[in-house]
Amino acid sequence: MDVEILSRIQFAFTIAFHYIFPPLSIGLGLMMVLFEGNYLITKNKKYEQLARFWTKIFAVTFGLGVATGIVMEFEFGTNWATYSRYVGDIFGSALAAEGLFAFALESGFLGILLFGWNRTSPPVHFIATVGVWIGSMFSAVWIVVANSWQQTPTGYHIVGEGMDARAEIVDFWAMVFNPSSVDRVLHVWNGSLLAGAFMVLSVSAWYLLKKRHVESSKSAFKIALMVATTCSLLQLVSGHSSAEVVAEHQPAKLAAMEGHFDSSKPADLYLFGWVNREAQKVTGLAIPGGTSFLLHQNFDAPVTGLNDFAREDQPDAVNAVFQFYHIMVSIGMILIALTLCACFYLWRGKLFQTRWLLWVFVPSVLFPQIANQAGWFAAEMGRQPWVVYNLLRTSDALSKSVQAGQVLFSIILFGIVYFILFLLFIYLLNKKIQHGPEELDTDTSDMYTDKLSPAK
Repeated sequence: MDVEILSRIQFAFTIAFHYIFPPLSIGLGLMMVLFEGNYLITKNKKYEQLARFWTKIFAVTFGLGVATGIVMEFEFGTNWATYSRYVGDIFGSALAAEGLFAFALESGFLGILLFGWNRTSPPVHFIATVGVWIGSMFSAVWIVVANSWQQTPTGYHIVGEGMDARAEIVDFWAMVFNPSSVDRVLHVWNGSLLAGAFMVLSVSAWYLLKKRHVESSKSAFKIALMVATTCSLLQLVSGHSSAEVVAEHQPAKLAAMEGHFDSSKPADLYLFGWVNREAQKVTGLAIPGGTSFLLHQNFDAPVTGLNDFAREDQPDAVNAVFQFYHIMVSIGMILIALTLCACFYLWRGKLFQTRWLLWVFVPSVLFPQIANQAGWFAAEMGRQPWVVYNLLRTSDALSKSVQAGQVLFSIILFGIVYFILFLLFIYLLNKKIQHGPEELDTDTSDMYTDKLSPAK
């Protein structure tokens, strides 16, 4: 394999591993806020027990997220030097904003969140928890804005020519609010909150099946189910809006997502299928004209196909883009069905007696993770061959001096290190889940309650 393919594989591998943790941190951040907020309102100790337990899980996730994110910044310099020079002005401002407005807020309150139990008043600790969660949300905003600018660049002009060409900001807010950034931020937020909620649902379901921590797990399950149901339905709306933006600004990507080749024909909506690019045919189950209807409210409306673009401007892996996109959509539908089913049983008062449903929720922690990864691969592979859409080709963004052997060696090295890190993460996660929420020490707990209640 040449240096371009190896560099793309390396970046995809490292960012896919990293992308396990930030969404989980954001989602668990909201769950901690809800548990601790419920404790402040009700003074019921089971919520304090839940808040303390999930803070420990959050700490493990947050630590792995920070450690695995550093690697990519080095990759920009080693493998993608031309890209770094080209987008340095844009990416630099977005990353600086992330550090200034998000990471500082997040890390500033992190110490109080982790070590402030029994050392600060409950309201102060709650403010710290909210601060960490908001910081993680804003962190996602700036990262997604930087990535969205690559998909739909605005607010810039190009200075220099040839190898010296680079993008320079002329309108900061036009860059921030580029055509795809708002929809993509909402989509990433929803996906992250789903990741956290389904982790709580999974662990709570397992405790309920094993008859451990029953009362606190029932409360955690109800709160997480409320978040999961809301976000899974919102994700449907957000996903549709994102697809409309892709259709308008990146029609080749949308055509690849749906395996649509002929611009003179309406586009079908495939539930599943297999794309034969050479034959320009998709074999699968489809709703005829379904994509045309979703985009134009007309089953017969033609949709731009891949044949409208020169072969060198089409995504290089159409079937892969199609499959990743449909995996994401299919899991989204499963999450909606699963949460609505659970809500129905909760409404009937039989949720926690329905063991088959609880067993379904145990592995459900993987569903949002797979959907997030599949969505990211569909978005990134779908914009190829451009690293900055219609401005800079991926093949032109590489460092000129890096060798294929060097990249291959680093992939093997990253693979070994990340495998060890993943084993460490699973070990720590399993250890804390097996231990479960700790029974609160009476003296310590009373001291915390005393601080909460001004009457004492």
